[in-house]
Amino acid sequence: MRRRVRGSGTVLSGSQRRVRGSGTVLSGSQRRKMIHSLFLINCSGDIFLEKHWKSVVSQSVCDYFFEAQEKAIDVENVPPVISTPHHYLISIYRDKIFFVSVIQTEVPPLFVIEFLHRVADTFQDYFGECSETAIKDNVVIVYELLEEMLDNGFPLATESNILKELIKPPTILRSVVNSITGSSNVGDTLPTGQLSNIPWRRAGVKYTNNEAYFDVIEEIDAIIDKSGSTVFAEIQGVIDSCIKLSGMPDLSLSFMNPRLLDDVSFHPCIRFKRWESERVLSFIPPDGNFRLISYRVSSQNLVAIPVYVKHMISFKENTSSGRFDVTIGPKQNMGKTVEGVVMTVHMPKAVLNMNLTATQGSYTFDPVTKVLTWDVGKITPQKLPNLKGMVNLQSGAPKPEENPSLNIQFKIQQLAISGLKVNRLDMYGEKYKPFKGVKYITKAGKFQVRT
Repeated sequence: MRRRVRGSGTVLSGSQRRVRGSGTVLSGSQRRKMIHSLFLINCSGDIFLEKHWKSVVSQSVCDYFFEAQEKAIDVENVPPVISTPHHYLISIYRDKIFFVSVIQTEVPPLFVIEFLHRVADTFQDYFGECSETAIKDNVVIVYELLEEMLDNGFPLATESNILKELIKPPTILRSVVNSITGSSNVGDTLPTGQLSNIPWRRAGVKYTNNEAYFDVIEEIDAIIDKSGSTVFAEIQGVIDSCIKLSGMPDLSLSFMNPRLLDDVSFHPCIRFKRWESERVLSFIPPDGNFRLISYRVSSQNLVAIPVYVKHMISFKENTSSGRFDVTIGPKQNMGKTVEGVVMTVHMPKAVLNMNLTATQGSYTFDPVTKVLTWDVGKITPQKLPNLKGMVNLQSGAPKPEENPSLNIQFKIQQLAISGLKVNRLDMYGEKYKPFKGVKYITKAGKFQVRT
């Protein structure tokens, strides 16, 4: 009975019909031919889980993916779309796991990538982490989730509250009861929100403490040249929400400066016309954790670079040694502390070893992968962290043609580097007064300094 109702009467949410705000609606032929198989691959190259929705696709199709993986310098550089003689492989990399989907016909790649991210988010929501261990420990629930999320190869139930009514999240008590009684986590009835016009929110929600939290998280992608000038800078931002409100609240979230946002992608609960006319987010929220919007700030003059790097890396001609000297300092951080600083450097192949001294933190050098990692921690402007010393090269080896790039990671609490600020949150439709909170975090995305 459930199969017939799900197959005939369900209307997909906005995020399932569209691909990140692009407005792409799949045609009838594309709806019939979506994802055929899904393989989960760890960093060692082991396929530890596979799921097929139509005919079984052999694991040998992943050989094309492994070839592309070998050619890539870094795991994040593996092409997301790989064409093979009979299939397309579309993949994402999350939490040290490759989610590789097998497609037999041309479909919008972003549609599949969005679905794969939704699968990873669902595992994170159910198990607390999206790791190989967590997936193996809950393999039955994983297969049940995949069966509900994809119907005949096409995304169906991807909203968290609907899935949690269909398949109850694992608990120790439920696991014990299921093992004794032989029952499963699958619910007996269809979710109340599945056929409503707001499928993202279940009915009859009640909380003792009504709370609404918003996390404004921004990542800076930047390339800094040898002289310290900015070659490229962009901010990728998201607003993650945790809403625990009783009843059916109607929320309005406004910003001090919404005009700086570009390329905004919305959760389907948001009323788009209100945003277009007033730049206000008006929505009936899902219950629990969800991503409200994602956005981009691409204007170079709006992107403040929060750290600077002084570097002097040199390799002497006709000798087997070189110099390495790097200092990291805060630049424009509005009085906030830069913390969690980590620098990674892929040194040239000719480097045998490095004898360095760090004034702060600790460093490691892997002579096999040639990767130098310096864990700095928190930066204090009074005493800037410095790492310097000698580089030992292979004797007789030619001088490296180019200096390595420095990849920097950092985090700044209570700061949105774009300057975005939440103005106010208003609630309609309910009489109680909720507790409201906003947190800002800035961190490095792909932040590279060329030397």
